[in-house]
Amino acid sequence: MRRREGLYDFEEEIMIQYRNMNLTRLRKRGTGMEDIHLHLKNLGFTDLEAKCLHVLAECGTQTGYEIAKQLGVSRSNVYSALQKLAEKGAVLTSHGEPTHYQSVPIEEIGERVEAELQASIRYVKEHMPKQGAHRAEYFSLEGDAKVLDRIRTELRKAKEEALCDLWAQEVQLLKDELRQVPAQGVRLLVSTIGDAALPSGVHQFPHKRDAAWSDRKGRKFTLLIDRKLAIVGTRGGDEPTLAMLTEHPAMVELLLNSFWRDVVIHELQQDMGAKLEDKYGKNFKKIIQKYTEGKEKDNQPGDAGKLLEGKLSESKSLEGKSGEGKILESESEKSNESKSGEGKRKKKK
Repeated sequence: MRRREGLYDFEEEIMIQYRNMNLTRLRKRGTGMEDIHLHLKNLGFTDLEAKCLHVLAECGTQTGYEIAKQLGVSRSNVYSALQKLAEKGAVLTSHGEPTHYQSVPIEEIGERVEAELQASIRYVKEHMPKQGAHRAEYFSLEGDAKVLDRIRTELRKAKEEALCDLWAQEVQLLKDELRQVPAQGVRLLVSTIGDAALPSGVHQFPHKRDAAWSDRKGRKFTLLIDRKLAIVGTRGGDEPTLAMLTEHPAMVELLLNSFWRDVVIHELQQDMGAKLEDKYGKNFKKIIQKYTEGKEKDNQPGDAGKLLEGKLSESKSLEGKSGEGKILESESEKSNESKSGEGKRKKKK
């Protein structure tokens, strides 16, 4: 019994040495192998199944014992993984002792996985309950990748019209999707800020902004898809990328009206730019000042005090005139009464 225990200890020591040797060798392979394992797992293989496939692809035909030595994993776990790979049609097994395993060409594995995946997608599309609810709630997204992926997806799903208000940086990131929108037979109108180059066939409305706009935290962007889905967000600056999605009619109408106002202003500036600037100032500054700076002056405390004093003096003046009127009215009544008495006495005589 001691001898058998000694043999077990010896085998365990050998396995540890093999494990350490293989860990060193695996580290030298770099991240390429890790990327392969990651993508194999994305195709539905477990971590150990992916490693077994990689060893077979690299070394050719192997026994389960040889694979276990290279990976530094127990033979029972390796044999279990190889059996599952054989059931999936990813490896071939030989008859005899010991059993040898060989990987099926990766092209064949890819075709089989793709066919199974497409079949599953078709089945789910046909049998999954349809979502008939209107997305009137406000949904939020955080993170650059999530926000940009959602925008790309919604642009690809557009059927009739896409109205976008974007900075040049976001136009550059979404240029492929924006190029595809007109190819889908969808009308695309883009209001841009900064030097943004868009493909031909896209209606572009460049904005002119003051330098102060670049100092603001984050670049605002909006998209309105098929006059149904509204997307509003910010990107850039010190804050994380954020976006809000909704089909709420109020937000959809708000974005629609805002976009067409920008289009109207763009057309007016194209036709009457110099005249508009002379009359209303650069970027209509005079109009804005009319309803902001003037309002502040009207609400100053000194002006309010003067206005109150004027009202009080006016009130006192009216009260004085009212009193004088009452006195005159009283004297007139007495005079009439006196005349009436004299007339009655004459008649009696």
